Amino acid sequence: MTTPAPESSIDPEEVARYTALADLWWDDQGPFWALHTLNRVRTRYILERLCHYLGRDPNADRPLDGLTMLDIGCGGGILSESMARLGARVHGVDVTGRNIVVARMHGEHAGLPVTYEEVSVETLAGRDTHYDVVLNMEVVEHVADLPGFMQACNRLLRPGGYGFIATINRTAASFVAAIIGAEYILRWLPRGTHQWKRFPTPDELEALLTPDGLEVIERTGVRGNPFNRRMSLAGYMGVNYMLMTHKPGPRLS
Repeated sequence: MTTPAPESSIDPEEVARYTALADLWWDDQGPFWALHTLNRVRTRYILERLCHYLGRDPNADRPLDGLTMLDIGCGGGILSESMARLGARVHGVDVTGRNIVVARMHGEHAGLPVTYEEVSVETLAGRDTHYDVVLNMEVVEHVADLPGFMQACNRLLRPGGYGFIATINRTAASFVAAIIGAEYILRWLPRGTHQWKRFPTPDELEALLTPDGLEVIERTGVRGNPFNRRMSLAGYMGVNYMLMTHKPGPRLS
């Protein structure tokens, strides 16, 4: 298998877009309010599924204590901080420098020991570093080279580890809901946040996991209610969905 070229998946237009929005990450009434709402759903999902497979109590004070965790495309640190509060040792990475500045400042103010770094996954994978858990949430639909990006992500997960991918399916329903509805009618997200052609289907993602030995062990849809601005897990995966993956190897402690 060939090694991806460093930085190959970075899209300069996407970086520029999120640089302009970086200072708004922690305003839960601003452009990222939907991400804050979604974060509560995905945090609970990650916690419950990891505890299920690792035999841990999700109601413990620090149920993810000791796990090394990579948060790819961490943005302002919303998910990174949630995982750190649960006990994980989190490394949040992003290719947008201002996001990292925002994340570091907020993390220091919150007193959370999250390590943040402006770095691409390709560069990180070249260090031969591995993590117990790799979080790849709402990122794959924004990269320029999805196969190369996923190959790097797969390399970063240690044998026995678990990965989580959250994205939007490429369906007619997602075009209506995520583009027309969320960006133009409801204005949940800034216009131009997403490009429908970049939404990967679950089968396409799975095809990029199996060559590196990863398997999908859980999958769920995520639905949003436009009337009360709430989100929850769902059986339907035609719009938003999450996959949990596993790389066979020694059981994590």
